[in-house]
Amino acid sequence: MRRQPGQVLAFFALVLPIVLIPLVAYAVDAAALGTRAAGLQAAAAQAAEVAAQQIDASALRASGLLQVDAADARELAGEILKSEAPGALLDDVLLAGADVTVVAHETVELPIPWFEKQVTLRAREMARLAAGYDSPSSRLPLPTSTF
Repeated sequence: MRRQPGQVLAFFALVLPIVLIPLVAYAVDAAALGTRAAGLQAAAAQAAEVAAQQIDASALRASGLLQVDAADARELAGEILKSEAPGALLDDVLLAGADVTVVAHETVELPIPWFEKQVTLRAREMARLAAGYDSPSSRLPLPTSTF
């Protein structure tokens, strides 16, 4: 039997693209989806935080209780979500006491549509209305090293 040099090289030249091209397509799609999913999650978190800050002033004056204004919370959550993630759609704003949950989804077209053409990403974030300070109190003791 005679050796034929270059057979392995020809084999790899034919087989490697068949294996590597789908792998590269999957890696590109996964990176794009990961980036968009993180953006959607961050936008939903921002929308939930802003929605939770909408205090119902009439309820506060009447009973002294901190409550979220449902109409303002829904409106602002939609605005924030649209500005942070333009392709996202607000599914729901759920209010349970001082808790505000924002549910959103976004349909993403994949860059290399070998396996799927589009994927729907979903995000759910919660924030809580809580009494607190915007800045530290001036009554806190100063360290002695400042004198």
